[in-house]
Amino acid sequence: MLRRICCLGIMLITMSTPLAAQSQPEPRLWGIDITPQLGYRTSMTVTAEPEPGTQSGVTPKVVFESNPSYGVGFGVRFADVNVVEFRWSRQDTEVRITGVPTALPKQHVNLDQYHFEFTREYIVREWPVWARPFIMGSLGATHVSSTASTVSFTRFSFGIGGGVKAFPTQHLGLKLQAQWVPMWISPEIQAYCAGGCVIHINGQLASQFEFSVGPVLRF
Repeated sequence: MLRRICCLGIMLITMSTPLAAQSQPEPRLWGIDITPQLGYRTSMTVTAEPEPGTQSGVTPKVVFESNPSYGVGFGVRFADVNVVEFRWSRQDTEVRITGVPTALPKQHVNLDQYHFEFTREYIVREWPVWARPFIMGSLGATHVSSTASTVSFTRFSFGIGGGVKAFPTQHLGLKLQAQWVPMWISPEIQAYCAGGCVIHINGQLASQFEFSVGPVLRF
C-alpha cells in the first residue's frame, strides 16, 4: 500500500510540474510604458562675461534656482527589460544674476526638456522578483524661455542616471530615478537685464541634477 501511495505521489508531481510552468506568465516581447513623474531639480549656475566698462575682477553668474519639476514619458518596451522612451519635463523656476553693479530682481523662466531616453532594467537574483534596478541615458534638447523678456534659446542636453522600478502587478509599477542632466550652452548667448545690464554667456556645460518618482503604466 505504501509503495502504491509513493508511486501515485510521484505521478502527481510529474504531471503538475509542466502545468505549473505553463501557468507562469511568459516574458512579453514588447509593450507600451506610460510614466508620469514628479521631481526636484537642483540649481544650475552659468558663468558669464560682462560688457566692457563694468567692474573688473567680478565674474557675473546666471543662477537657475532649484525647484520642483514634472513631466511624462511615452515608451516602447521590448525583450521585457529594455525601454525606449520620449520624455517631456518642465521646471518652473527663477533666475537671478549675481556679480553685476546693480541688484537685479529675479525673473521667472521655464525649462522645457525634450529627450529620447534609453533604459536597461536588470533582474537580480538576490532581489525580490518585483524589483528591478536600471540604468538610463538620454539625448535631446532643453528650451529656456522667460515670461518677463524676449530672451529664449534651445540647446543640446543629455542625461545619465539610474534607479529602481517596482512592479507589484503586471500593469502598474513605481519608478524612482536620479540623473545628471547637463545642458550645453553654445554658441554665445546674450542675456539682457533691467538697468541696462548686458552679459554674454560663452560655450560651457551647465550641470543640474534631478530626483524624480512616478507610476509606471504598462500595457
